[in-house]
Amino acid sequence: MVLLVTFAPQKASADVGYYGFEPDIVANYISQSSRKLGYVRVTVDLMLEDVNNITVVEHHMPLLRDAIVEILSQEPEEKIKSLTGREEIRQKCNERIKSLLQQETGKDIVRDVLFTKYLYH
Repeated sequence: MVLLVTFAPQKASADVGYYGFEPDIVANYISQSSRKLGYVRVTVDLMLEDVNNITVVEHHMPLLRDAIVEILSQEPEEKIKSLTGREEIRQKCNERIKSLLQQETGKDIVRDVLFTKYLYH
């Protein structure tokens, strides 16, 4: 008996849209020595459930930027500088943005938050 399994590639939804934050988000964090401030610069793109929601996201951009800056500025240096920490921060941003937009619009607008550039010093 031979079992054949074929996988058909899934087509991406044509309705998915992307919105990039301009300019990049820059936030300070306190280093371990507490004598210096470090900074992190992140390019953020939102993957939207529907391309028609771009205007809604643009309208709420100040709220979303503030949420991301708040999250980044509260994170410790070791989390900012680690790969697993960066993913945890991205997940926090994803959850917060989804929650804020749900509160403001009553709809699920964001599918995912992407960090397309992530620099720290």
